[in-house]
Amino acid sequence: MQTQMLIDEAIEELQSKIDDTAIIACSGGIDSSVAAVLAHRAVGSLLHCVYVDTGFMRKNESAEVSEMFQEMGINLKVVDASERFFQELDGITDPEEKRKIIGEQFIRVFEDEKKLCGAKFLVQGTIAPDWIESGGGERDVIKSHHNVGGLPDDVELDIVEPLREFYKDEVRSIARELKIKSSERQPFPGPGLAVRVLGDLTKERVEACREACSIVEMRLQDAASEGKCDLPWQYFAALLPVRSVGVHGDARVHGETVVVRAVTSLDGMSAKYSPIPHDVLSSISTEITNALKGQVNRVVYDITHKPPGTIEWE
Repeated sequence: MQTQMLIDEAIEELQSKIDDTAIIACSGGIDSSVAAVLAHRAVGSLLHCVYVDTGFMRKNESAEVSEMFQEMGINLKVVDASERFFQELDGITDPEEKRKIIGEQFIRVFEDEKKLCGAKFLVQGTIAPDWIESGGGERDVIKSHHNVGGLPDDVELDIVEPLREFYKDEVRSIARELKIKSSERQPFPGPGLAVRVLGDLTKERVEACREACSIVEMRLQDAASEGKCDLPWQYFAALLPVRSVGVHGDARVHGETVVVRAVTSLDGMSAKYSPIPHDVLSSISTEITNALKGQVNRVVYDITHKPPGTIEWE
């Protein structure tokens, strides 16, 4: 009953704020999906849902998101902006700069879409941890989120954030009430693999991270279904610009390092690393180094809690 009340209040607030055409960035993640369903219920055909493929998405992400929105009966436009994002991020290695560039390019893409549909409003799935970590409310900046600290000053759209005061567990509860397929989907950062590839964002390095992430996701899901461990709240791989000596066959090679990260959490504000069984970690390591032979020769497991570390590496 309480969750339904939150849903009703959010819809009423959206109806009071949006009196013209609006667009929403839909990543397929739980935050933007909940925001999209709420906005669709509030303003119907005034809402234009857009999915931006930045080139930093997970494996098969674009196809899965399109299918999910089709099942919900919501029209979704897919915009392939990958070349634009790679070009703007060429040579950028500072994580804060990455996030700000990604935030700006997201807005530029939506300003282009605005011209096509005449939108006056931009709906975003910003939740409380996003603006808290971005320094909202006189807090120190932990890291800018692309949809908060990464936004440019000259945004030409009125921004509406229906989930701004909610935490991740509350958003999940709303998603379950709305019967959204992604209600139990693990979190995925808005900048995507751009903040899981530390250092240069070349297409080759991003593809390596995408493959490593896919392996981690599949193997931990398999382990959980077999009862070997609980499924972590969030689990992924990051590619580090740390090269070390390895051996492939009889050859001595230098390769990069993949770090596996898996945590348990309630709302993402704090987290503990997940105690993954060694045999599962071993199989993940073997599969990653085999799949990325010649490029990655070392896999490590991150056992840092939050705090002191954040969940994502950038």
